[in-house]
Amino acid sequence: MHASSIPDHIQRARLPRWLLPAQWPQQGHQPALADLHLAQGRVVQVLPSGSQPHPDGIVWDVAGALVLPGLVDAHTHLDKAFTLPRMGVVKPGLLGAIDAMMVDRQGWTEADIHARASRALQWAYEAGTVHLRTHCDWWEPDTQPLAWNVQRALAHDWVDRIALERVSLIPLHLYVERSTAMRLAATVAASGPGALLGGFVHSTNWDAQALRHLFEAAQHHGLNVDLHVDEELHPGALGLATTAALLKELKFDGHVVCGHTCALAAQDEATALTTLDAVAQTPITLVTLPITNLLLQDATTGRTPRQRGLTLVKEARARGIPVLVASDNVQDPFCPVGSFDPLEALSAGVLAAQLDAPFDRWSEAVCRADWLRTGPAALPLQPGTVADLLVFTQADNWGFPSRTQGAQGRVVLRQGRVVSGHAPAAWLVPTPHTTRSFA
Repeated sequence: MHASSIPDHIQRARLPRWLLPAQWPQQGHQPALADLHLAQGRVVQVLPSGSQPHPDGIVWDVAGALVLPGLVDAHTHLDKAFTLPRMGVVKPGLLGAIDAMMVDRQGWTEADIHARASRALQWAYEAGTVHLRTHCDWWEPDTQPLAWNVQRALAHDWVDRIALERVSLIPLHLYVERSTAMRLAATVAASGPGALLGGFVHSTNWDAQALRHLFEAAQHHGLNVDLHVDEELHPGALGLATTAALLKELKFDGHVVCGHTCALAAQDEATALTTLDAVAQTPITLVTLPITNLLLQDATTGRTPRQRGLTLVKEARARGIPVLVASDNVQDPFCPVGSFDPLEALSAGVLAAQLDAPFDRWSEAVCRADWLRTGPAALPLQPGTVADLLVFTQADNWGFPSRTQGAQGRVVLRQGRVVSGHAPAAWLVPTPHTTRSFA
């Protein structure tokens, strides 16, 4: 590794507006460029550019290149990834994808799951992801799925590269009996750190009492919750609204993530906004999955979809509700495309939801790991935090996230070291202490 692969200073970086303090100076209508001082794999300080005119060590002058902290992929399915090539014709829509997966999973082995999930984690690592949450299908009340312990082992193996969390994706009907709900939660709680209680909540299995049992069990065993909820365009879906009401009634003290919530977009305005007003009073983070939901919702063979299948992301953020964008399924019957790059999901969301200021505002939706837990806000790139960074070689603020893809589009630093991509030679600033060639 060349010395220039471990910069001590990154000068003239363009950071997103959400990451900067309110008093940060402006240049025209944009935030002033920043200088980042790094040492021993951590951020020492971030200052307006020019505050340190003659720094020592290896200096990169990135000349206004966009820079983000390490990425967060808040909703994936490592157990299902890369299964599509071995399947035949898959019926369109969510339920058709579930049917295809139920057939394929009969042939799963631990080795098969490990190989596919490892490939996914490598892709995520190269993309710059530092925190990834995966859901694990859990269909039997008394038997742990093969993937659960495989993912636990992977979390241990990848601990220095990606923080891997596991969610037990359990259909709501398994929570009908309170004793079963408690037993499931106990099993999840005993399986080690990074485990969350999850559920699939849909109008086809709707049971308000079962949802109550899920939260009571999570509360009893000290578990955070992550739900697939209202992943449909049925305007009568009640999962999200009931979740918000239960959290208030039970005084739930953990954190809750609600993924999908597509039904909000199918409901009348007053109903949807009333639900969001209730959500804003709870510890709920919403996760939208634009790539998969654009493909699954309103899907019928031979017919162009009329509805987009996204949740109300703008209305949620306007109410102060944290909203994350994530990859979801990758190359399986639920989604034939994808690359475990959160910026690919964000790009789809920018187009489908007509998101303005993607870099300055919405890049936050793929960078905030603190939105996945309780506690005070914890912005990345603060002094003392790990220097996990993405520096984009071709993208600009106006077209972001276009031209960010692949090793040609970004340089990924982990703990201050380049692990993916190639920094342009023009970035290296010659100093008396720069003794090795740039390559």
